[in-house]
Amino acid sequence: MLKRVAVTGPESTGKSKLAEWLANEYHTLWVPEYAREYLQKNGPDYTMEDVVNIAHGQLQRENTASENASEVLFCDTDLLVTKIWCEVVFGACPEWIENQFHAHQYDLYLLCYPDIPWEPDPLRENPDDRKRLFTLYRQVLEESKLPFRVVKGLGNVRFENARTFVNEILKT
Repeated sequence: MLKRVAVTGPESTGKSKLAEWLANEYHTLWVPEYAREYLQKNGPDYTMEDVVNIAHGQLQRENTASENASEVLFCDTDLLVTKIWCEVVFGACPEWIENQFHAHQYDLYLLCYPDIPWEPDPLRENPDDRKRLFTLYRQVLEESKLPFRVVKGLGNVRFENARTFVNEILKT
């Protein structure tokens, strides 16, 4: 049975690199962050409707990739990211995203800690708020009783920590 791993957390915490690296390590697929593609195509200004469209696109890409992944699928971001994005930017999360977040869960959430340097990017918004956002992610994961591990460290240390956590779920 396919295991799904969400690589989640605040901006500029290495989610994309980690998801791609893990997919290469485990000879499987990863789902890139659809929000980046969407915003590059449609511009950096967005509405709540755009975020809902992004959530739909992310899930669609994940479902398509799951048909061809072997043993484990790595997802660069998930609906937790979308949920917190809506709550922080708009003050509320649409019911559809909230419902999908609870219905569409993963075998493991790798929560990336903001201990790596911020990389400026025109699509990123919170260079000085990553630790507060990390706390929000952790709080939601804990309150929802979801299986997660915090990934810390620089360079290969971060990758090796993540691999250790993934190996734990593949043994079960």
